[in-house]
Amino acid sequence: MSGIKEQKWVFIVNPIAGNGDGKRMVPELRSKIAEFDIPGEIVLTESHGHASELASKYAELNYTHIIVVGGDGTMNEVGKALLDHREIITGIIPAGTGNDFVQILGYPDRFEAHHWSNFFKQNVILMDYGTCNGIPFLNGMGLGFDAEVAAKNYVAPGETKMGGKGKYIRAILGTLFFFREYRVQVKVNGNMEETDCFINTISNGRRYGGGFYLTPHAIANDGLLDICMIRKIGILKRLDILLKVSKGAHTKDKKVHYHRTKQFEIDFGKEVPFHVDGELYHAASFDVKIFPARIPVIFNPQGDHYFNI
Repeated sequence: MSGIKEQKWVFIVNPIAGNGDGKRMVPELRSKIAEFDIPGEIVLTESHGHASELASKYAELNYTHIIVVGGDGTMNEVGKALLDHREIITGIIPAGTGNDFVQILGYPDRFEAHHWSNFFKQNVILMDYGTCNGIPFLNGMGLGFDAEVAAKNYVAPGETKMGGKGKYIRAILGTLFFFREYRVQVKVNGNMEETDCFINTISNGRRYGGGFYLTPHAIANDGLLDICMIRKIGILKRLDILLKVSKGAHTKDKKVHYHRTKQFEIDFGKEVPFHVDGELYHAASFDVKIFPARIPVIFNPQGDHYFNI
């Protein structure tokens, strides 16, 4: 794919990602570009949404590779801008706090020397993406308890995220005892039912919050959404399932309903918070869809990626 025309790379760096790790990585990035003889340049984002603007600009300039240096939010911005440019290869050099998206690709939270060399070998695979009410997501989205936690953990666009996984855990514990389930109408795999919603997580990836595997069986190129639905449960059961989620062992619990589907619909009857790749929104009803094999990404075939190959 990359040999069709002369390569032109741009690295879009979020300088405030990872409490400033994005900016601190620039000298190393510049060194690696020279070491691996990459025809690329480095640009820094200046505000929320700027990564999308930069990705669109460089796409129109016929760049072949548009790479993120940052976290999940920056990757989402760039990914959204490239949905109509399926010939452009993207990827991420992780520099964020949660770094959940990069797990899909088989890379760790931070690169070591061998990861750089693996990355520049350019192993490319087509991954799916999802939409919720037309809003694209690469990793996943959440409703119910998951969204309430995201709301407590949310940082306004343009502000530096502090605390990482520890802050996410504190948000979970702060919500755990007081959250009340919603009554909802759900349609999945053609079946409509009314039920309670404690958690509804719909994903292309597996990991949230830097280490919580709510959809541990998700494959990012199978053309299906993975859905973890947990109905009304008591406080002790909430704690029990929470302990299992960090290992992805909760799916065997009888209170957990796990589905794979191409489309998912849910109606809360009133406006509630939801998150899409960590960005917070509000709506009453939700139409979630999958778009298969749309985004060419650099991945690590030797890593613990979430692809069928």
